[in-house]
Amino acid sequence: VGVTKYVTADLARMLLDAGCIDLAESRPQALWSRAEAMAGHEPQPRWHLVGHLQRNKVNLAVRHASLIHSVDSLRLLEAVSDCATENHRPAVLLQVNVSREASKTGFAVEELPGIWESIVAYAGRVEIRGLMTMAAESADPEEARPVFAELRRLRDRLSEAAATHASGICLNELSMGMSGDFEPAIEEGATLIRLGSLLFEGLSSTTV
Repeated sequence: VGVTKYVTADLARMLLDAGCIDLAESRPQALWSRAEAMAGHEPQPRWHLVGHLQRNKVNLAVRHASLIHSVDSLRLLEAVSDCATENHRPAVLLQVNVSREASKTGFAVEELPGIWESIVAYAGRVEIRGLMTMAAESADPEEARPVFAELRRLRDRLSEAAATHASGICLNELSMGMSGDFEPAIEEGATLIRLGSLLFEGLSSTTV
């Protein structure tokens, strides 16, 4: 997923033309603005929201994002569910604070199994595709590996719990890893990596 929040629309279009169809913004307002600016471009991007989402911005995110990575509480999941319609079932990932940093939002690793029944209750209106996390910032990518491995193990536990329900929940997606730590994320099972600076530094150098 190419994160476009720090680049011009022209650079975002270059990434799209290069074959990266999945693009992301961190804020719902920026997502709306970017989606409007690129509305006539072919191929059309699939937009992701990867940043913190406030409940009063949920409707904007649901309208423009094909996948919301950052559902970090039951209250937010309820708000997303309230925006679902008969023709549109929003797709989300549950954000988990695996690094246990006070500065990060997200479900606690220890709480998710205990509230799984409550999460399942929203599955009819919200498509819960998997989990997301962010590792602590570090110059050494290997320091992120235990975080990614723990998220994968949690996903496996929850997948077993999901199999006991007729909810249709399939936790196929693991969104983890960014420009500085995507390699251990992939090795630990990431299906979605969120790359920004790594992609666009290369694109910027080709346009000079």
